[in-house]
Amino acid sequence: MIFRQILLQIFHKFKQERTISAPFHLLRGKRSGQTIQDVGIFQLHMYFGILPKLSRKTYDEEISKLIEEQYMTVSDEGYYILTAKAKEMNQTVDLPFNGWQYRGNEHLFFARLSLVIQSLSHKAYNQMSFLPIQKDPQVQEWVRKFLISHHYQERDLQQQLYEEIIVSLEQAPIEQHAKVIVMKRLTGYKIAGYTWQQLSIYENKSEMDIQFIYIACLHAWLNGITDKESQFPLLAAIAEQVRVAMPLSGSAYQTAQLFQQGYSIEQISQYRKLKRSTIEDHIVEIAMNNPRFDIRSFITEEEIHQVVNAVDDYNTRKLKILHEVMPNLSYFQIRLVLARGETV
Repeated sequence: MIFRQILLQIFHKFKQERTISAPFHLLRGKRSGQTIQDVGIFQLHMYFGILPKLSRKTYDEEISKLIEEQYMTVSDEGYYILTAKAKEMNQTVDLPFNGWQYRGNEHLFFARLSLVIQSLSHKAYNQMSFLPIQKDPQVQEWVRKFLISHHYQERDLQQQLYEEIIVSLEQAPIEQHAKVIVMKRLTGYKIAGYTWQQLSIYENKSEMDIQFIYIACLHAWLNGITDKESQFPLLAAIAEQVRVAMPLSGSAYQTAQLFQQGYSIEQISQYRKLKRSTIEDHIVEIAMNNPRFDIRSFITEEEIHQVVNAVDDYNTRKLKILHEVMPNLSYFQIRLVLARGETV
């Protein structure tokens, strides 16, 4: 089961240094300082926010199965230990997730696309009275404006969109059956899109696994569309504002603007009336998102290598342990280096 593989991979990445709840917050895309920090420290960008509507009940049920089947044990404090059985299953999930860049917005892209296709297919049969597959008024209004601005009454729009879909999907680096799943979700004139249950039966996989494959395919597809906007102008228009252009939170972005203007952490803290620790959280988030951000404003080259070596020597990313090993460095300095991950 894909969900199980993803959870075990995340637990492996956390190296038993987080509680059992950490993957839940990661998959839902929680915008807390701890979860954002963990994304950078443990290089978990691909999984961030891929299940924004994941319920705690569903998550806990899967964790219970992992415990029952002896993949892990959990302490009363909520910390876990992976068993030998789990370590043998430490396999990378071969799905091109890009959660950090999309954060659930891939569903908006598909909602727009599905309603555009439904509208054009009905127009082709001169049947403009139909029950829209998408109920969201904002999606309906967006599609209405898109169709009008692209002269939907002309046959060219339907043909061009069809060609863009075929070519862009062919180029998407994901298996063919994943593309079939996405296409079968579409609705057209007298053609109903498959439900998750129908796809589950068709593919002989659980509904949860089908949804993971679907999300990964949308991510791979969107990557290609946004990288080649001139080649796929219609799809690029449908994908507008779907990819997160500025991964920083709004508050961190304001801090970044002030820092670029030359303000120090203390000055920003006073100006924004926020705690110094909050501004430091923002700086760590900036360092994680911008490879060109020079952390040497806060830590020397020698100290950076000291942190990197300590992580390797002690095989840990626990701040408390690393700080005990390097009392000369602040928690903030250590977090900065960890946030850079493999780019350090």
